[in-house]
Amino acid sequence: MGFYSKKGTGPISEINVTPLVDVVMVLLVIFMITAPLMLNGIKLDLPKTKEVNRINLSISQVVLSLTRAEEYFIGKNKYLHEELSAIIKKQFKKSKTNILYIRADYGIKYGVVAKLMSHLKVEGIRNIALVTELESKHK
Repeated sequence: MGFYSKKGTGPISEINVTPLVDVVMVLLVIFMITAPLMLNGIKLDLPKTKEVNRINLSISQVVLSLTRAEEYFIGKNKYLHEELSAIIKKQFKKSKTNILYIRADYGIKYGVVAKLMSHLKVEGIRNIALVTELESKHK
């Protein structure tokens, strides 16, 4: 169905973009709400500390999760110990960052985390931050 201009020169073939903008805005809001929840897909019991530096993790950051069973995850993907440095370096290039955030389960031995960090530093990954949960004030 065409509309005619006032001058009667022919049909107006313009697209009404208002519904398109509405749909895009709704999708944007949905992705903004669900993106932070995607990082917490791996269930870990993180150590609790007083707040030192607040970190709001996002999917644009490189986050390595280490479970109690010594399984390694980057995002929701599971990797072997030998694959970590290559995958992390690829993620650094992709996200244009050089900081690795490690989320290690509270129940894992300190030595395992120390060896992991040592291995990563030998491989050239030097900027490592440990992620903890905020300690509750109620005791």
